[in-house]
Amino acid sequence: MNAQLQPTPAARSLSTCLSGYDLVNSPRFNKGTAFPDDERDLFHLHGLLPPHVGTLEDQIERRMQVITKLATPFTKYGYLRDLQDTNETLFYALLIRDIERMLPLVYTPTVGEGCQRFSEIWRKPRGLFVSYPSKDRISEILSYARYDDVKCIVVSDGERILGLGDQGAGGMGIPIGKMALYTALGGIHPEHCLPILLDVGTDNEDRLNNPIYIGWRHHRIRGQEYDDFVDAFVQTVKNRWPHALLQWEDFAGSNAGRLLARYRDQLCTFNDDIQGTAAVAAATLISAINVTGVPLEDPRQKIAVVGFGSAGIGITDLLARFMQDRGLSQQEARNRFYPIDRYGLVTESQDLRPEQLAYARSEQEVQGWRQGNAEINLLDVVRHAKPSVLIGVSGQGGAFTEEAVREMAKYTARPVIFPLSNPTERSEATPQQLMDWTEGRALIGTGTAFPPPVVNGKSVHVAQTNNSYIFPGLALGIIASKARRVTDPMIKAAAQELVRHLPTQKDKNASLLPPLSEARNIGRCIGQAVGKQAIQDGQAEVANEAELLQEIQANFWEPVYVPYVKS
Repeated sequence: MNAQLQPTPAARSLSTCLSGYDLVNSPRFNKGTAFPDDERDLFHLHGLLPPHVGTLEDQIERRMQVITKLATPFTKYGYLRDLQDTNETLFYALLIRDIERMLPLVYTPTVGEGCQRFSEIWRKPRGLFVSYPSKDRISEILSYARYDDVKCIVVSDGERILGLGDQGAGGMGIPIGKMALYTALGGIHPEHCLPILLDVGTDNEDRLNNPIYIGWRHHRIRGQEYDDFVDAFVQTVKNRWPHALLQWEDFAGSNAGRLLARYRDQLCTFNDDIQGTAAVAAATLISAINVTGVPLEDPRQKIAVVGFGSAGIGITDLLARFMQDRGLSQQEARNRFYPIDRYGLVTESQDLRPEQLAYARSEQEVQGWRQGNAEINLLDVVRHAKPSVLIGVSGQGGAFTEEAVREMAKYTARPVIFPLSNPTERSEATPQQLMDWTEGRALIGTGTAFPPPVVNGKSVHVAQTNNSYIFPGLALGIIASKARRVTDPMIKAAAQELVRHLPTQKDKNASLLPPLSEARNIGRCIGQAVGKQAIQDGQAEVANEAELLQEIQANFWEPVYVPYVKS
């Protein structure tokens, strides 16, 4: 706990040396109009606050009324960011009260515009900007005393923000948004969360030429200079917080996988784009299988993956492991996948990374698929392979063409189609398009929020296959178990726990995923499952399950006001 605010030995109260203007201007400790009269006396707050003494419930209602009247999602996003920098307890209480309504405003899809326009709304420091010109000051920057109690970090370099590409310093909106969900859905105290942006420049000319851009005005550092900078950062994190969790977020595909591979055995770390996306996609596919009745290991299950970078490979790897658990050999499982990248179907004749080569199709197998000298595109794959599942992580809006989807629907009674790219304009197809092209038969999971499609005059709920179902609980389990490393079985345990909460386990007509209103409770359950797996993997510092449950209870924060006493 911050040295300025300490829990007292007695009831749930906190001791602080702050008072007056400093107290009400601390977002972590501010109560606004909810400071009671005795605390206004004690901390010299009379005159700084209006005379009305309210409650947290009053404040939530008042803020909800304001948000409802704001015209656009972006203005609501900016309002909520200002609230977070003014009163954290109120901000998180507001999120938790109506997570289904608030999550699209603080995270996808609105956070995409928030990153693009980050320089317009930046007001107060939140997290840390570690810029390349300050490469010799990384230890100094991370040494600030206010970060002594950090337990988890989300870091981005802003190069691949959602499907929007390079946003430079504006990419800070993603670590801030992820950390907000760590707290709202994983119960992790905001004091333990630190968003970080590695500012290594940007190749986005619109940002470089924008007079209000707040980042380093320089083209991206690459190659050895980039690697040395990232390594200096990682080594400093290891020394400063040897037991902290480091989550990589929205790094370009050329860096995401290799950085995870380089550092996953050096410290406690994971990449949500690779591992979190895989976990939620796997759980959602199992939910769809509950509806179709065709088991994952059945020979009829063939999966086309459009976009075979780090996220696509992560999804494929995890699904292949689930197939092997159900009796398939490694090669049999790999043969069920048809990866499609920028040059069409991935084949052995292409210049591939080792992790891509494992799923490449042989040229002999697909010899008759190609039309002339053209690449083997999605339509070709659908016609010849007849996939039952179509997953998109390409970042290319419209990548699922009408012709390909209609062709898929000829061979599959209930096509399972997941356009997972975000924000909305980068989605491979909209739910309404997919329902129109499949005569309302598609089972759909999207990577971002969409209006419900209309089928035969009725609105149909579509599951948002959002990583927020996974990463907050994953982080809680890692922190509570005091895990030294993040293992593949821990990621799998998160997916398996989400499977236990699938509505389709009981009702085939239900949504593929639970309502987001249940995500906080699910996060806690995932935390327990991940912590148990960490113990089994020999990576936990807690001794047993009873100790783990104590740590989860101790680390699960509720945003409520508590009494203050003067230190």
